[in-house]
Order: sequence, then structure tokens, then C-alpha cells
Amino acid sequence: MCQLDDRAFVERLDPSGMYRLTVEFPDQCRRALDIARNVTLPSAFGTVQNVVLSGLGGSAAGGDFTRALFESTGSVPFAVNREYAMPNYVGPGTLVFATSYSGNTEETLSAYQDAKARGAKIVVVTGGGKLAALAEGDGFPLIQIPAGQPPRTALGYLFVPVAQACVQLGLLPDPGFEEAFSVLDRCVVDWSVETPFDSNDPKQLAKALQGALSVIYGLGPWQSLVANRWKGQINENAKNMTFANAFPELCHNEILGWVKADGQGVEKWVQIVLQDGSESAKMKARASVTGDLTKDVCSVYNVRAVGESLLSRIMSLTLYGDFVSIYLAALNGVDPENIDSINVLKSELSKIP
Repeated sequence: MCQLDDRAFVERLDPSGMYRLTVEFPDQCRRALDIARNVTLPSAFGTVQNVVLSGLGGSAAGGDFTRALFESTGSVPFAVNREYAMPNYVGPGTLVFATSYSGNTEETLSAYQDAKARGAKIVVVTGGGKLAALAEGDGFPLIQIPAGQPPRTALGYLFVPVAQACVQLGLLPDPGFEEAFSVLDRCVVDWSVETPFDSNDPKQLAKALQGALSVIYGLGPWQSLVANRWKGQINENAKNMTFANAFPELCHNEILGWVKADGQGVEKWVQIVLQDGSESAKMKARASVTGDLTKDVCSVYNVRAVGESLLSRIMSLTLYGDFVSIYLAALNGVDPENIDSINVLKSELSKIP
């Protein structure tokens, strides 16, 4: 039996329950939708020229996925801001989502104040902290989500309320939440510990990634956003270095980096291509030719999303990567929740006025 088929092995260094939180992701998304539907937003917030979400980490990932929905079916531009200040165009005609799971992310707090000074319409999504207090004090709508878990495991709480708020305001059509959540239910069954290694694709990919340097390629715009999420999860949970890039851009530069990749001291390269199966013939050819050109240097794995709607495909492909990162953490013998390096950085930053 493979070690990853043993729950005790997978959870032996997981005191915070990161595996459990991954399995519970579909239910988290349902709770998040219920919370968002119970918050009434001013109708004037739907008459804006653009939307900006300001956040970092999981909050920004939720913004990236909302942006993908906007680029497919939205009525106004949507941007994600990961900085201390807002873009120059933000003003009274902008709807700003200030999102921070802890409510204490310093970049988001700074961006909130900048958005307020510019007269933007603001909706806050947070588990509490200073950001919740600011929203209540300033009279801005607050979507309060449950606190108490690692922020990167709270993607449902950070993504679904933003998407639902935009649906409520008429900026997005309903993306098909229920269908997406049902797809996630099926994915959990297929990818959990109880499904054996020989039938469990995330386990197999995690094993392939053990001891390797990997690159994650998105075969299109939203797929590349999911690739960035995979990168962050593998970095944080598995404590592994990995890189992300996107087709077709990588065909104009990075494809040449593979020419001498076998001379860079890397023992084992792995290339992962994230796709939804409905890409154009040109895009499929790009992935195929790139794979052929690099197959002597690295192993190539194609991972396909599940579901009919764009939302279900985004969320299923994201959950796949979450399972991979948790299984890889178990193989690497690390606590997936531990973020000591980030805490050291925050401590040093706190010393700067």
C-alpha cells in the first residue's frame, strides 16, 4: 500500500487539520454563499465604471478568480490590487472590495484608506480585525466570514462572497454556484485519502513532484490564474520551490529556457499543464509542441478541470492543486500549516515605522 493511502501518514504532521479543511472546501463554499446572500448592498454600488479587489494571498486568489468570471461575462472591468495604494484611476466610480481574512493585512489596510480618501464605494470581506472595525466605523458594508483557520484554506470564504456580491449588484450573471459545489463534492470523493493511489490522480502527481523542481503552466488566461494558486499552495503547504507561467506568453520566451535546463544542476524537472479541455486548436498545439520539445528534459503531466460551467472548472482545478500540495507536504515530512519564514518577515516589517 502507498503511504498516501494511510490517513495516519498524511495527517501525522498536520496538527492544524489542513487535510481536513481541504476535504471540507465544498461545505465552506456553501456557507460562504449563505453569508453573502444575507448581506444587502446599496443599489448604487452596482452603477460603477470599474471594480477593484485589494488583497494578498488567498484574498488575491479569490480576486483573480472573480476577475476570470468578469472577463467571461462581466459588464465592467475588474482588477486585482496587491499593493499598499490603489491604482490612480480609482475614484467615486469604482467599487472596491477590501479583503483580508485576518483583517490585519497591512497592505490591505493601507489600500482601504487610500480607496476611502478617493471616494470609492467599498465593500469589506474579512474575518475581523482592524479592517472589520474600520468598515463598521466608516459605515461601509461588511461581509463578515468565520475566522480561525489558515488564510490559504479560506479561499471559499474569500472568493464566493465577492462573486455573489457582484451577482447581487447586477455586475455578473449567476455563475452556477450549486453546480460548481456539486462538482467539488464529487472531486473530494475521487481525491481523498480513501481513494487508493492507483485511482487517485492528485496522489500520483504529488509523488511525481517529490524531490523535483516543477513548473506549472496555465493553458489560457484563467488557467494561468489557477496555476498561480497552485504555485502558492505548493510553496506554503509543501515547502517546495515551483514556478508558474502561462500560454501563449511562455512560447515567446520560456520555451527557450528548456534548451539548457538539463545543465542547471536540477536532478528532476516536472512540467504540469493546467487545461479545461475546450481550448482552441492553436492553444492545444502550443501545449503539445512544448511538451514534445521538453520531454527529454522533464516529465510532462496534463491536468484537466472538471465541470460544465467556468466556475466549476476554476474551482475543481484549484481543489486538485490543494490536494496535491497536502499530499506533497506529507511526502516531504513537513507541517503544511507552518509559516515560520513569513512570520519572521512580518516581525521584521513591524519594526519599521
